[in-house]
Amino acid sequence: MQRREILLGAVGVALPWAIPAQTPSQSQAQAWPAKPIRWIVPFAPGGTTDVVTRLVAVELTRSLGQAVVVDNKPGAGTVLGVDLAAKSPADGYTLVTVANSFCVNQTLVKNLPYDGLRDLRPVALMGMSEHVLVTHPGSGLKTLANVIAAAKKQPGKLSYASFGAGTSAHLAGAMLEAQSGIEMIHVPYKGQAPALNDVIGGQVTVMFGNWPEFRQHVHSGKLVALGMATAKRSLLAPQIPTLAEQGQAIESNSWNGALVRSGTPDAVVLKLHAEINKALQAPAVMQAFQEGGIASLAGTPERFAAFIRSETEKYAQVIRKAGITSES
Repeated sequence: MQRREILLGAVGVALPWAIPAQTPSQSQAQAWPAKPIRWIVPFAPGGTTDVVTRLVAVELTRSLGQAVVVDNKPGAGTVLGVDLAAKSPADGYTLVTVANSFCVNQTLVKNLPYDGLRDLRPVALMGMSEHVLVTHPGSGLKTLANVIAAAKKQPGKLSYASFGAGTSAHLAGAMLEAQSGIEMIHVPYKGQAPALNDVIGGQVTVMFGNWPEFRQHVHSGKLVALGMATAKRSLLAPQIPTLAEQGQAIESNSWNGALVRSGTPDAVVLKLHAEINKALQAPAVMQAFQEGGIASLAGTPERFAAFIRSETEKYAQVIRKAGITSES
């Protein structure tokens, strides 16, 4: 996937999670795991992050010889589930899958009960779904230029949906507003599915969202794809022009990766990292990713850590510039 090199080549800075160069104790790695592993997903069941986690968990159960139990703990914009992991023992028996919201919340949420850059340690980046900007056929909009022209003609009238305040879809809309000099109405929903339904029904004009969930509706004619939020044309949808081709260099996606509590032994982190990367190469996982339009990602824990820092800073700039709050 075209974003792979960008994601895995994030700026290499000094990181609190960096693994020492010396070889970790083999005894630590061999002793773990001695009991079942809890894998927290801070989202409701059924979404992309949940699906990716469950696919990998099945493979880990086989390779580690211990049950890896997925535990959905949605709530408070993922803060609830992430906080449980941040306060768990640092022994490698609790993982949490995070997504873009993990980086967003560092700036967006006041009085966050944990410090994501200090209390949790990156293990492995797992998957990424590209975003597409869509509208409904009744809008009459065919291109990004049409959207910008309509918004400038009637400032504050055109609406855009998201799957919640502070989500990647919300921030992508804010970036479009800032770059193109337009003003739209943000309509947040509790999840992508209800937002998508209202865009299809014409209650909201446009929306950024995951191509895997949108593609069937684009192919059936229920949605009009205005542009992919990717640097280059997507391998999954090469027929759709990018937003950059249309004058607005906006990149947006939904990614997910695994973290553990800071202080978890290096040997355990390295073993987990290796096993997750091996699971991503399992035929069943690769097939499910391909069918679901999910890019499989890999790389070292250090590069994932650098990616998290770069994403946190990117979203912080958007949030501050647009004056976004958790209620926006």
